[in-house]
Amino acid sequence: MAPKASKSVAFHKPEFHGYEFLGPPGAAFISFGLPLVCYLSTFLCNDIAGCPVPSALAPSTLTIENLKQEVGWPANGIRGLASWDVSAKVLGYYLFSAILHKVLPGEQVEGVELASGGRLNYKFNTWSSTMTTFAILAAGTALQGADFPVWTFIYDNYLQILTTNILIAYSLATFVYIRSFSVKPGNAQKRELAAGGISGNMLYDWFIGRELNPRISLPLLGEIDIKEFCELRPGMMGWMIMNFTFVAHQYKTYGVVTDSILLITAFQSLYVLDSFWMESAILTTMDITTDGFGFMLAFGDLVWVPFIYSIQARYLSVYPLSLGLYGTAGVFAVLGTGYYIFRSANNEKNRFRTDPSDPRVAHLKYIETKSGSRLIISGWWGTARHINYFGDWIQSWAYCLPTGLAGYLVQHSSDVPGTGQSAADKSFVYTGPTGFTEVLQGSARGWGMIFTYFYIVYFAVLLVHRELRDEEKCVRKYGDDWKRYCKEVRYRIIPGIY
Repeated sequence: MAPKASKSVAFHKPEFHGYEFLGPPGAAFISFGLPLVCYLSTFLCNDIAGCPVPSALAPSTLTIENLKQEVGWPANGIRGLASWDVSAKVLGYYLFSAILHKVLPGEQVEGVELASGGRLNYKFNTWSSTMTTFAILAAGTALQGADFPVWTFIYDNYLQILTTNILIAYSLATFVYIRSFSVKPGNAQKRELAAGGISGNMLYDWFIGRELNPRISLPLLGEIDIKEFCELRPGMMGWMIMNFTFVAHQYKTYGVVTDSILLITAFQSLYVLDSFWMESAILTTMDITTDGFGFMLAFGDLVWVPFIYSIQARYLSVYPLSLGLYGTAGVFAVLGTGYYIFRSANNEKNRFRTDPSDPRVAHLKYIETKSGSRLIISGWWGTARHINYFGDWIQSWAYCLPTGLAGYLVQHSSDVPGTGQSAADKSFVYTGPTGFTEVLQGSARGWGMIFTYFYIVYFAVLLVHRELRDEEKCVRKYGDDWKRYCKEVRYRIIPGIY
């Protein structure tokens, strides 16, 4: 029997609370600009000519023909960006994930109470689904090594896989936008619109998402919560699979796996697996409770995360930098600090929300609001209102530092002797299909940081923007209580600074 809605919650039509992301112009820029960023990062940092490509370093040599050759532009033009075969295999990956969601046992959890009353039920088994997937990949790798077809297929068809996921994001956003107009008053199906996605501007609402928690029932697979499914499964697991692909490629090319790529892969895997292990915690996040599901989340989950977040491993698969003992120790120190803050703060909040009498959080001081909510003003959450964001941002440095002063050039030749590493100029030589290929930094040294350190800058902007959005939401929700809370906890993200 479905749980009854709280008597204190009455059905009401959500009210639009104003534009975000600079309104329709910002939505248009993000919706059509970010896919371009993904393509630029793929083309301008590659294993064909360099990272960045030589023409970007010497504009005087820049011609359309040179640029096409350096970026590896498909011979058949724009049609080469996609492939029916690749698209079918990518869709098969999504279907396989949905099948595992259906057949594997999972934890049944109720979501937070909806504004219109009632709670949605969720099935969580991303951890077991991921372990099943990885067991298959591990078995294939044990049998065939770096030549396991999954790894070679992803690396060889990276561009077409990117295009397919972009098209899926556009299609999914359009589907849920059109379907959102079937939401009926009365909450009979526990469907409701998101307050941020009912502006009346078609582009903006398509981007931000009209329906809060769109669900669909598929033959044999049953009901799937589209937002919750996309939040963790295809993209986050795809991020890890991309990294594994680049590790395999480095080994296949150079016969070694360096400490730098192992660190990045391990750190990012820890981050992803941590979210899978604590899967039910996403039910209290803004993505689930507040944001509608539109292009913003679809693209972020399915494209931005797996393809932009894996740039560091992609870079190191071509330029296999070694950090050594002290470099490794320094990176570990940065990660450990960030992870400790991030996980400790989130655990503290989660325990307080689920069981305030837990001895680990019973001592925390708090402000009780008129709505009955409790806002923590001591412990981690007494140091900053979003202290977990600070820990998250510190971790992001550990994902980029192993690439060092990034940048490399790729030179192809038929008369470079031997293979291996030259200690003098830190160049790497391997035998390719047409002769020898040498990868060295040269004039590209440092310029590759535009790609490999982009994540730090982007993530800082993302966290600040998310914090501002959360502040606005809390002001609307708590009113004067939030002002009182802000006087107790002065800093937003970084204690003593911001």
